[in-house]
Amino acid sequence: MLGPLDYLLWLVGFLAEIGVVVYLLSRKQAFRHFPIAFYMLCDAFVTCGLYYCVRHFGFDSATYVYFYYYTDSLLNVLMFWVIIKFYQETFAEMGVSRYIRGAAVMLILLTAVFSYAVVHQNRTHLTTHFVVEIGQNFYFVGVVLTYLLWGAILKLRETRTRLIQLVLALGIYFSADACTYALRNLFPGLEPNFLRWFPPLVGLWLPLAWAYTFAHVQEDARLEPARLMVRAR
Repeated sequence: MLGPLDYLLWLVGFLAEIGVVVYLLSRKQAFRHFPIAFYMLCDAFVTCGLYYCVRHFGFDSATYVYFYYYTDSLLNVLMFWVIIKFYQETFAEMGVSRYIRGAAVMLILLTAVFSYAVVHQNRTHLTTHFVVEIGQNFYFVGVVLTYLLWGAILKLRETRTRLIQLVLALGIYFSADACTYALRNLFPGLEPNFLRWFPPLVGLWLPLAWAYTFAHVQEDARLEPARLMVRAR
């Protein structure tokens, strides 16, 4: 059963998601950051959908579970689009955008195939196991891609402050979600208590971090290379 704090987290997250979209539109930066704006808008719609499922079917209903995991996987696919955009910005001067897009699409397909292969032996509730497995694998792939991107940022001595903070926030988001799945598998007893609050807090982190970055970091702001290395440590 959900309490006032659950609904408060949903409300704050929804406002932060819409806030990012409104800010980008008001500053005429929505086209430049279209993958982020589109992801935040879809995330806001998903938040409304989750609220609807809880109010009409209940938090423990199959409808809510299916909606949560399916939309989570779809949002992760959209997030890969955001990651591709970050890669393209980082490697803009090297002219490798086409190869980055192709590699990302192939990675998503391989993740889906691998997830299906993992659960194929279990014929019972195959769809349920598959959607959970693919969501878990998407988060681990997201961790790998984000940390590879962060390594490239350090290697190329990227100094654009906004890009750096957006990537850092994304790295924390993927790491926390992957950690949640790992803890669920290793310690199922944590689910009713500690892990009960972890996903909502992690979901709140990304829109708040990105909203803060867009509102307080100018597009042309630069970070000194020495400070970048200190932050990496």
